[in-house]
Amino acid sequence: MLLEGKTGLVMGVANKRSIAWGITNAVSKAGARVVLTYQSERLGENVTELATSLKDPLLLQCDVANDDQIASTMGRIREQVGHLDFLVHALAFAPREALDGMYADTKRDDFKTALDVSAYSLVAVSRAALPLMKDRQGSIVTLTYLGSERVVQNYNVMGVAKAALETSVMYLASDLGAQNIRVNAISAGPVKTLAAAGISGFSGILQVYREKAPLKRNIDAAEVADTALFLLSPASRGITGETLFVDAGYHIMGL
Repeated sequence: MLLEGKTGLVMGVANKRSIAWGITNAVSKAGARVVLTYQSERLGENVTELATSLKDPLLLQCDVANDDQIASTMGRIREQVGHLDFLVHALAFAPREALDGMYADTKRDDFKTALDVSAYSLVAVSRAALPLMKDRQGSIVTLTYLGSERVVQNYNVMGVAKAALETSVMYLASDLGAQNIRVNAISAGPVKTLAAAGISGFSGILQVYREKAPLKRNIDAAEVADTALFLLSPASRGITGETLFVDAGYHIMGL
């Protein structure tokens, strides 16, 4: 029960196949109370149904592209819970047309959207959560992907957004360390999720990983969730500003 008596916020659950939902299950089984946010009423229906398996969950609507909604969400958490011990940022988005063709053809508005939702939102929610996490040995974890440092076909602007996200992790770790808050990222291998469905040729990516990764297989959401549990718990109390790979070792291999 690594998180017995702890309370955390998980942002980004879309359905039962979401990595965020895998993390939610892991931290709940480890003893934590979970606050879940959802972006829209449609996704809220999914989250509400899933949350029936949790003990005393708190569900809140929050669009992370809206600073007022972020502030309102943290205000309600303060009123109903009082504090946060951890925060999981599992949010990313780019318009579908920006994930096809040449990166050079990315539209300005699509670039802004991808960077705002996928990278800046970590900055925004971390800043807003700071008063709730201050001096509680808090932990913030976000999700990234190898496309931040290598060209992955059809990942395009999301690769740039993930690079910004990983750099934000380091700067936030530096900023928040004095408040005893750690910030880390998990670089997960490809997992079949709702978000992955928007990437052309995803099944081919899975096959490449199976062939080239040292473990000769793909990973699953539970493996990412277990790593998140470690990073959110006191077991990782000396780790901050890091990006940990959970990809069956694929990232160490050459061409």
